[in-house]
Amino acid sequence: MPVTLAQAKVGMADHVDQQVIDNFRRGSQLLDALTFDNCVSPGTGGSTLTYGYTQLKTPATAAFRELNAEYTPKEADREKKTVELKIFGGSFQVDRVLANTTNGQINEVQFQLQEKINATINLFHYTAINGDKGTAGFDGLDKMLVDTSTELNKDTAGVIDLSTAAKIDENYKTMLDMVDALLAELDGRPTMFMANGALITKIKACARRAGYLTHAEDAFGRTVEAYNDIPLVDLQYYFDGSTETPVVPIVTRNESVTGLTDLYAVRFGLDGFHAVSPMGGKIINTTLPDFSTAGAVKSGDVEMVAATVLKKTRAAGVLRNVKVK
Repeated sequence: MPVTLAQAKVGMADHVDQQVIDNFRRGSQLLDALTFDNCVSPGTGGSTLTYGYTQLKTPATAAFRELNAEYTPKEADREKKTVELKIFGGSFQVDRVLANTTNGQINEVQFQLQEKINATINLFHYTAINGDKGTAGFDGLDKMLVDTSTELNKDTAGVIDLSTAAKIDENYKTMLDMVDALLAELDGRPTMFMANGALITKIKACARRAGYLTHAEDAFGRTVEAYNDIPLVDLQYYFDGSTETPVVPIVTRNESVTGLTDLYAVRFGLDGFHAVSPMGGKIINTTLPDFSTAGAVKSGDVEMVAATVLKKTRAAGVLRNVKVK
């Protein structure tokens, strides 16, 4: 049965697990809104976690016919695909002295747990956009949408320059026209736009100039800014252990055009873009350090088992080559 994180929380008796789920939801509008198809069980011998699905590439058509004439056969185009669920997260260690000498402001176990949750969220965000199953993780939207009808403005000759306030004044109508063109290519109203903070700020400036910047409230009472009531979601930063970069990167293309980034529009649902998880409903697993047993240093961890799929190519789209710097 498909579930959201909010629904998965309901069946959990452990208050720690419930709190961790809430922290994932608070830290990620993407994970909070995403539907998980929790139907995957290990294959023979328990060695694989494979989810098979059919992706609709070209829908069926209908036509008129004359009397005594037949229709010209034309079938919908679909493709069988699979995705391997991936296990990701991390562990931490805490000395019992630190755990037992909290000053009332910083609980070391809680601090390390929250930071590991944040890291897991950021890794999921990064992979949902940039993932490549050929190297690590699962395919992300950047790869899924290459050469589809919903990949717009692929050529750097069509760069939309929003790098300064003056350029926004000059080009905001072009930007919003291209956003509307992206929406027109999708098979329904998207659940959200996703980008980095720099582009989200530029889009809000464009929408403000045109009178299309709207506001809503999320499940935690926070204000969410939107373009024409479609939430604008900043996917934040990804830290790989040495450098911190936006999840949706800002890049140089054609060796000379700098400061370029992309805008993603996605419709969530089991017939669109969704996540998959193991059967049983435990999407996220948490283990806290157990200081009741012998040993000075104890370990804890946070782990997620998931992947993402795109059932219809028109359920997601990307607008390329927006200049933000």
